[in-house]
Amino acid sequence: MNFIQMHERLRLELLRRVQRGTLSVSLLARQAGLGQPHLSNFLHSHRQLSLQAMDRILASQRMTAADLLPADRQAAGRASGELLSAVPIVSHATALFEPFVRPSAVQSMLELPVGALETVRERVATSRRAWQRFVAVRIQAADAEPMAPLVMADAIVVLDRHYNSLQPYRPGVPSLYAVRHGAHLTLRFAEFLLTRLVLRPIDIRSPVELIELEPGESAADRIAGRAALILNEL
Repeated sequence: MNFIQMHERLRLELLRRVQRGTLSVSLLARQAGLGQPHLSNFLHSHRQLSLQAMDRILASQRMTAADLLPADRQAAGRASGELLSAVPIVSHATALFEPFVRPSAVQSMLELPVGALETVRERVATSRRAWQRFVAVRIQAADAEPMAPLVMADAIVVLDRHYNSLQPYRPGVPSLYAVRHGAHLTLRFAEFLLTRLVLRPIDIRSPVELIELEPGESAADRIAGRAALILNEL
């Protein structure tokens, strides 16, 4: 990874914190001892930071350069010699809100055969193109129940965050999406109707849920990604 890539990852991480309300430009300026107009221009990609300014921001946010490195990696396989690739398993909040996964946010790594995700097609909104593509989340019983038996309790679901289009991945087959519902990650079949995102379960005992989109908000803004792989416990 080069300096420009690390620079961009820092910008996206700071923007995420501002958008979630845990940071403001004025607060960051005070913490880092930098000018507010300078930081505002940086966050809007109008200018770059020096190495010294990046160091001051990292220190003020209790981050290190390692937090700007991608968490995904490739590793050698077990005794069989099979090559494996790894997808980070993260919290639901990280999957929903973090453009890239900091090493400190990784709960564990899910190892898959190399090439398992290479042919997965993407359909991504421009605003998400810079996001780290694949992450995995664990699904607790209460979250899995509406989508049983497709998703069972304690399943691990690999999300493709470069597929946030409501166009089905396969014609005639509904796609399973991870959707931001409030601050919660919800797995559902989804469709757009008028100004609402309609979330449909499999279990008929579970309700169909409607998400009213805010002015200027698109359905893609609410979709964290498509479920590319579901691993249910045997």
